[in-house]
Amino acid sequence: MPTTGQHFITILKQAHLEWGSHRQTNTRGIRYGEGYLQIPASDAYNCEITNDKEPARSQIYNFSTSDGFITNGRLKASGNQAQEKYAKQFHGDGNLQLLGDWFYHIDAQIGDEIEIKFISPADILLTKI
Repeated sequence: MPTTGQHFITILKQAHLEWGSHRQTNTRGIRYGEGYLQIPASDAYNCEITNDKEPARSQIYNFSTSDGFITNGRLKASGNQAQEKYAKQFHGDGNLQLLGDWFYHIDAQIGDEIEIKFISPADILLTKI
């Protein structure tokens, strides 16, 4: 479980900004506006950000954005790293367009940096740097 004050930076790529439309598979139809935040493996391990393969911990986090666009949102840690219990991404819990809406609001571009800061073990603050 993350500890208060831990943080890391992720760099946005096209796949993060266009998750529902920039796809390499045909597993589902195109959905515009979806987005996610990558969790680098070293940060997932260091912060102990786990997915649903670790049932003792919740993969749901409360979050807000530093610009106030989103308050009291919910992110889900999902996917798996080489060590399968560790998550590889955050996305809106039940709403895959949640981060996409914020990306649009902040005019996010490929190469932008997003700080993911744990203000408590279950609460995250997102900031575009």
